[in-house]
Amino acid sequence: MRRIVIAGTGSGVGKTTVTIGIMAALKQKGYIVQGFKCGPDYIDPTYHTAVTGRPSRNLDSWMVGHEAVKDICARGCEGADIAVIEGVMGLFDGKRPTTNEGTTAEISVLTQSPVLLVVDCAGMARSAAAIVRGFQWFDERVRIAGVIANRVGSEGHFRLLKTAIEQECGIPVIGFLKKEDSLRIPERHLGLIPSVERGELDEFFAQLGELVTKTVDVEALLELAEAPKLQVQRSFLPTNKMYDVRLAVAKDSAFHFYYPENLELLEAYGAELVFFSPLHGEPLPERVHGLYIGGGFPEEFAKELSQQQEVKQSIKAAIERGLPTLAECGGFMFLTEGIETTDGEYYDMVGVIPGNVKMHHKLVALGYREVKGEQGNFLLSEGLQARGHEFHYSTFEARKAIDFAYETTGLRGTRKDGYMNENVVAGYVHFHFASCPEMVECWLERCKKVKENG
Repeated sequence: MRRIVIAGTGSGVGKTTVTIGIMAALKQKGYIVQGFKCGPDYIDPTYHTAVTGRPSRNLDSWMVGHEAVKDICARGCEGADIAVIEGVMGLFDGKRPTTNEGTTAEISVLTQSPVLLVVDCAGMARSAAAIVRGFQWFDERVRIAGVIANRVGSEGHFRLLKTAIEQECGIPVIGFLKKEDSLRIPERHLGLIPSVERGELDEFFAQLGELVTKTVDVEALLELAEAPKLQVQRSFLPTNKMYDVRLAVAKDSAFHFYYPENLELLEAYGAELVFFSPLHGEPLPERVHGLYIGGGFPEEFAKELSQQQEVKQSIKAAIERGLPTLAECGGFMFLTEGIETTDGEYYDMVGVIPGNVKMHHKLVALGYREVKGEQGNFLLSEGLQARGHEFHYSTFEARKAIDFAYETTGLRGTRKDGYMNENVVAGYVHFHFASCPEMVECWLERCKKVKENG
């Protein structure tokens, strides 16, 4: 199996552009490409999925553990000719500054994948070799197989870089990209704009793929990507318990942050997933026994969501009847009484959670979370712990005293957070179910009781 990790010397060096360009170039040559993203990010994978036609998957060693990372990678690669794994931040940046935990480097070692290092070479020549040499020396378990020079001024500039790096580092520089401002991916407060909101991207992908084909030796990349078959000792997917229930899943441009493994775990336990779009006026489907509203950008569609009265009423009525519900980040925001946008406009939401959400111009929370359920949490019963992450620009202001859903621990300490009642768990944490498959059992067990009680 061919696998290659596209890593950067730091954030902002052009990893995503290079990754998407390589995926597009490989697709144009007829290869079946599987995309992966290191870390918890939801947005870059939407681009991978759009260009490859296959669901991109996250590889996060902190959230799900080493064996699950290998399992996710191996299963995701089935039927593909090559896996292209986009890194996160710099190659050695992760959960803490003293170890490789949660880094792109760790993912490359776990998956036995060679690394293609992207270096921003603007304004340098021989110095680029010193940077690459340092990355080679830093951890010899990480196999840096080649280099791509980004933001190169000219072909002459590239020849200088190639000569210096290959002489001093002993690895090939297989290509370059020039400064192409017309192909920059637009950004906003949460990073790259998800492809699902940009409409038709075929022309963009075609241009980027052609650009990469002209200046990157794709055949050399294929040779560098040769990797051994992954040996997986155990899977996090269940093999015994099954639940004959139907679970509604909100999915559209406002709510689309779901790890594929979360949905696959629900299905592996027997649940039938019924997708619906609150944004497009689709009320809660009939005959469902649970509800999952993931993250996304409800603040960007607050006006449209506020106008979907039938949708909001159907969700509120079902939750008040006892529908077991998980709402993560954007879903949590949707279940509150309303959202105040950064321009001061206020829009009514579902109204299940007593309080309002206020958007801010600056990032409010970012980071991994270890999560322990509070007493009465039907998802995380006593003794269970899950892992996830937060990334949001809003704050929740409760209108009255509420029951917290869980206790979260991150770099800044431990705090109680979220909202809970007998059948609702909601908050800013995005869970990865592979970190605690038992929470899926707890959820579906509750759904089963709802079905049995009619």
